[in-house]
Amino acid sequence: MKSPKLPGPPPSVYAFVLLLALVFAASYAVGNMVGPVAPGMRERPSGEEPEQSEHGGGGGHSLPAPDTTAVTW
Repeated sequence: MKSPKLPGPPPSVYAFVLLLALVFAASYAVGNMVGPVAPGMRERPSGEEPEQSEHGGGGGHSLPAPDTTAVTW
């Protein structure tokens, strides 16, 4: 007499989860080896000034705030 088999996910689901974990681990390892890919992602030692680029930078962050007093609804 065979014992009844409990229902469960097909083996392909387990294979997919394993593949997903392997891809995540590999991408984490590569990212850890490469390091930051954008400026300012690492902390500077205290007292060190940020570098000034010739391109202006800031992305518009130095613009004054818009005047919201003239908005009428």
